Amino acid sequence: MPVTIATSADAAELTLLVNTAYRGERSKIGWATEAHLLDGARIDEATMTEYLADPAITIFKHKDDDGLINACVYLENQGDKLYLGMLSVMPELQAAGIGRLLLQEAEVIAQSLNLSVISITVISLRTSLIDWYIRRGYVPTGELLPFHVDKKFGVPNTHIELMVLEKPVSGI
Repeated sequence: MPVTIATSADAAELTLLVNTAYRGERSKIGWATEAHLLDGARIDEATMTEYLADPAITIFKHKDDDGLINACVYLENQGDKLYLGMLSVMPELQAAGIGRLLLQEAEVIAQSLNLSVISITVISLRTSLIDWYIRRGYVPTGELLPFHVDKKFGVPNTHIELMVLEKPVSGI
């Protein structure tokens, strides 16, 4: 199925997808789980709805053959950078190449907007995920950011920092 832009009608399904991909028992089926680092939900439906209404944010979705959303990515135009976040794939599909497809879509969007860099943040303890992004051309900037203190993104059960990685768009 092609990648399309999510709408406000997708808020509940996207919220379920993101929470399933990152948290809870089902997330442990895949390799992208954060369940061992954080308790609670990754996102709530109200926040997802806000994202979908924000003109600077686009969320792309990928559907399975039955029309169910099985992956998404958050893209935010931040001036000269495209911020990429919330790359989510259903746990049982995390080795199927859907995440790579969404990254490629983000790169096309960055080029079409004449943005120079795609920027991401990853929990610094998630070394396998950082390595996955590095294999796709993202480079750690050396910058570490504090984890969001807002409990609506989950409650850390250990000290968490976010590592910033960037990929220049010109070489894509």
